[in-house]
Order: sequence, then C-alpha cells, then structure tokens
Amino acid sequence: MRLIGNVLWFILGGLVMGLAWWLVGVVAFITIVGIPWGRACFVMGNFSFFPFGKEAINRKELTTRGDIGTSGFGMLGNIIWFLLAGFWLAVGHVFSAIACFITIIGIPFAIQHLKLAGIALFPIGNTVVSKEVARAARAANAQAQVNTLRQR
Repeated sequence: MRLIGNVLWFILGGLVMGLAWWLVGVVAFITIVGIPWGRACFVMGNFSFFPFGKEAINRKELTTRGDIGTSGFGMLGNIIWFLLAGFWLAVGHVFSAIACFITIIGIPFAIQHLKLAGIALFPIGNTVVSKEVARAARAANAQAQVNTLRQR
C-alpha cells in the first residue's frame, strides 16, 4: 500500500514540492552560510518525494541526546529559516493540500501535505525515519519516563 501511495503521490504533486525543497536547498548551499539549511532541505525534499511509510521526528526524541540542531542554535536557525523560506514552502504545501481536498480521493494526500507544511515551518533538528522506528523511539522514551516516575 505504501508503494502505491508513494507512486501516486509522486505523480500527483510530490514531484513539484520535492523539487521546490531542493531548489531552496541549492540556493542555501550557494550562499555557503546556508549549508545547514540546505542539508535540511535535501532531507525534507526526499521526504516530500515519497512520504508514505516515513515520519519526521525530532532528533533529540530519536536519540535521547541533544545536538546543535536541537539546542538554542537550532531554534535560532528555525526562526531564520521561517523568515526566509519556511513560510513559502509551507504555503506551497497548504495550496497543494487545498487542491487535493477538493477531490475526495485526494484527502490522504492533502493530510500529508499539511504534515509537510508543518515541517516546512521549522525543519532544523528533525530527521526522517520509518514510522516503525519513530514509534519504537517514542515507546522507549515513554517507558523511560514511566521508570523515572516509578522511582520517585
């Protein structure tokens, strides 16, 4: 089912938005200063090409360790990103979602566009993994929190 969803997605809009992510990534790389944002653009662009069966997750939630992208610098980077490119990529995903919502069969694609619009606003500190890995990471974090609460 994921394969069919990804193929239909790619043909009916994923290609355009994935290329938009890559275009922003190329511009970011050209500026040299924007390389961290460009890297995130290519990761999210690949995700935008074939999103079904994958999920964006915060790296701190995944690895239980912080890094520069999940720190205050990452927040600052996300603010700069939002002002320069994130808003416009999110608008593109929202318009794509509206176009998909018009047809009943396109509703699952519209929902995916809205998820990608949210990611487009603040992508720094996130990574893309399979849904199973994201689910396992969240379950492990929840279990660790339960163990911590039981020890009190």
